[in-house]
Amino acid sequence: MSKLLEIETLIVLCLGFFIVATLYSSVGFGGGSSYLALLSLFIASFFAIRSIALVCNLVVVSGSTYLYFKHGHAKLRDFLPFVLTSIPMAFLGASFRLKEEVFFIILGCSLIISAVLLAWQTYIGISASENIKIYPKYFSYVIGAAIGLLSGVVGIGGGIFLAPVLNHMKWAKSIKIAALASFFILVNSISGLGGLVTAHTLELPLKETLVLVGAVLLGGQVGIRVSLKRLSPNGIKRITALLVFVVGIRVLLVNGLGLL
Repeated sequence: MSKLLEIETLIVLCLGFFIVATLYSSVGFGGGSSYLALLSLFIASFFAIRSIALVCNLVVVSGSTYLYFKHGHAKLRDFLPFVLTSIPMAFLGASFRLKEEVFFIILGCSLIISAVLLAWQTYIGISASENIKIYPKYFSYVIGAAIGLLSGVVGIGGGIFLAPVLNHMKWAKSIKIAALASFFILVNSISGLGGLVTAHTLELPLKETLVLVGAVLLGGQVGIRVSLKRLSPNGIKRITALLVFVVGIRVLLVNGLGLL
C-alpha cells in the first residue's frame, strides 16, 4: 500500500467494519463484499484491499462456524461436497493477477448481483413448513466449484453468492444454509489467502490490519449471538443488500469504468 491511512479515516473504517461484521455474521456471512467496497473508497492498492478483506472474513466466520457446529446447525458430511471443489477453485481464482480496472469491474458487478440476490431472498425465504428439495450428488460439487472460483477472483469467501442460490432452490432450511455459508466462507478465505501468497500479492499493512481485525472480531461475535437468539434476518439482509448495491455501483462506475 502506497501510504498508511490517516487516523480519522481508520476510525471511520473501523466503525464501518464493526457494523458490517455485526450485520453479516447474524445471517452466516463474513462481510467480505462490504469490506471490499469500503476499502476501495480509501485504499488505492487492490492487493491490500483483497488481502485485508479475506483476513477479516476469516476472523468473522471462524467464530460463527464454531457456534453453528456447537449448536447442532451444521454437519460436516453435508458440507464437504461444496468445499472439496470450492477450495482448489478459490485458490486458483485468488492466484489470478488481474489488471486493476478488470478487478474493479468484476468486483462492482459481483456486488450488484449479490445485493439483488440477497434482497430477493428476503421475499422468497424458506419457512420451517416448506418441503426441502432433493438434488443429485453432483449438484453440490458443481455449485461449490463455480462459486469458489468467483469468490477467489474477487477476494471474498463466497457465502453471499451461495446462500441466496441455495435458499432459492430450497436445498435446506435457512439456518442450515446460514451455517453452510459460514463454513464455506471459512475454507474459501483460507484457500484464497493461500492463492494470494502463491501469487505474491498478499499485502497486509500491520496497523490497519490489526485495527480492522479487532473491529470485525467484536462485531462478528455480537452478530452471531444475536442470530442464535432467533432474530429474524430479513430486515438486516435488506439493509446490507442496499449498502452492497450502492457501493457496488460506485466501485463499478468510479474505479472500474472511470465514468465519475
